[in-house]
Amino acid sequence: MDTNLFSGLEDLGLGDLTSTSLFEDKKAAKEMEAKEELTPEMIEEDMLLDKTHECPICSNTFKNRALRTGKAKLIGTDIDLRSKFEGIEPLKYDVVSCPKCGFTAVTRFFKPVTPVQRKTIMDKISSHYKPQAEPTGIYTFEEAVARYKLALANAVVKNAKASEKAYICLRAGWLCRSWSEDLEAKESSDPKLIEQAKALEAEFTKNAYEGFIAARQGESFPMCGMDENTVDYLIGSMAMKLGHYEVSAKMIASLLQSTSASPRIKEKARDLKEEVVRNMKNSKEG
Repeated sequence: MDTNLFSGLEDLGLGDLTSTSLFEDKKAAKEMEAKEELTPEMIEEDMLLDKTHECPICSNTFKNRALRTGKAKLIGTDIDLRSKFEGIEPLKYDVVSCPKCGFTAVTRFFKPVTPVQRKTIMDKISSHYKPQAEPTGIYTFEEAVARYKLALANAVVKNAKASEKAYICLRAGWLCRSWSEDLEAKESSDPKLIEQAKALEAEFTKNAYEGFIAARQGESFPMCGMDENTVDYLIGSMAMKLGHYEVSAKMIASLLQSTSASPRIKEKARDLKEEVVRNMKNSKEG
């Protein structure tokens, strides 16, 4: 009796299958897995969708790339509250830009727009803007940084609050840090490009710091969705990064003495205090 599981298929013209192994060998299976391995770009693309927006300036309906809810996995937080995620930098997709008129803002501030702001944007941005195609695929870091710059230009033109401009700079600085880290992880990266990304981070951080100080003196809380203690912590962390250790120490002391600050923010303030002391010591030794 022929026990070959494929015997009889010869009559159907499939005789070549009679010698086929039922299960792949391990080597072949591994080769197949290697071929199917997802690239970083494929992983990032899988986390995105096309989100539809209506421009408050020109009423154009358009699509921008956006992060799917619940797709990004948090893997850590920097001392200045920058969140780090596995396989993607969500900050790249937190700016909405109308490809027709050029109105651009971080998602939080895309709407509403006052009539006066609308007219100013149309006169100073839209009248000069060259329409673009709707973006597709993943955004490169360079493209994402350019979108933040355009958002900042729009914020300046529409005379946005200091807090909004500071918030854009804060997140743009974080994005530039992710960019430089991404470049440093690749052996083929141009050192000059890494230097450029770090210089941009420093400049955005400087302006975020100055903007939040100005906003704290003239605006009420919550500010950009943050309470006073969070903003004070951010100011303290940026002051440390910029070498303004006295300001940083003052903000930390205020947080540690605050009765309204959460245990979490106080714990982070203690960590920041240790970092400030360490940096001050290194600066003196240097």
